[in-house]
Amino acid sequence: MSFTWQPEDEPGPARITPLGWLLAGVRGFLLIVILLTGVAILLILRAVERPIYGLRRPVTPFITQIVCRVAFVILQMRYRSEGTPMTARGAVVANHASWLDIFTLNARKRIYFVSKSEVAGWPGIGMMARAVGTVFIARDRNQAKAQTALFEGRLLAGHRLLFFPEGTSTDGMRVLPFKSTLFAAFLTPNLRNVLSVQAVTVIYTAPHGRDERFYGWWGDMSFGAHMLQVLAAWPQGSVRVIYHPPVRAADFADRKSLAKHLETQVRGAMPPERQHQ
Repeated sequence: MSFTWQPEDEPGPARITPLGWLLAGVRGFLLIVILLTGVAILLILRAVERPIYGLRRPVTPFITQIVCRVAFVILQMRYRSEGTPMTARGAVVANHASWLDIFTLNARKRIYFVSKSEVAGWPGIGMMARAVGTVFIARDRNQAKAQTALFEGRLLAGHRLLFFPEGTSTDGMRVLPFKSTLFAAFLTPNLRNVLSVQAVTVIYTAPHGRDERFYGWWGDMSFGAHMLQVLAAWPQGSVRVIYHPPVRAADFADRKSLAKHLETQVRGAMPPERQHQ
């Protein structure tokens, strides 16, 4: 199944009140301060960590977690998690609804995002993404073998890589079918017998009286305009993160069966009205 977002699907921006502008200014300033401070501390620690541990990062991921937890305090957005984050080495897959997923999924679990290569060149965001160990991949079949080798190296080093198998962000009201191609990397001879995969469901609840898709960021929506709406919101809504029992890659015959099982886990934890595609 394919899904194309249409401009008419996108909710129009709400009018920002004087209080909203004040909140957006204060929250935005505090977020910038905590992000830049966190990146600076992380880079200093990584300069010591890298020559000693190489690919392994026993210390710096905690900085990322702290920054992301503080971000929810600044936003005054309620955060709740259920289930137990996986401690074994392996991969994590989740539904993708918003740029807020970066904070949401890093706040509880030590993970490294897998992102499209274009993000590496984005001003500011690209620099921070590289600093926290994001894995960048190109949507090019000619690079598939090199990318699989990169995944293997990071996963075998103990990193837990976070993938968004839907291939795009959504309005948060649905889970799109998981693309099974990336799951082939989990079933290589070097990984299938040692790798576990954990599914995670992310559920955003809009602020009272707002469009239920308030936190969703998709299609051609402007990042800046959407961020401003979130920063200005009062009161804020909430996010709920559900960690499902991990599965062993070796227990599945192929990538399609593994992808389908994980998609079912993610979709099944959504509210009933959001379990459609």
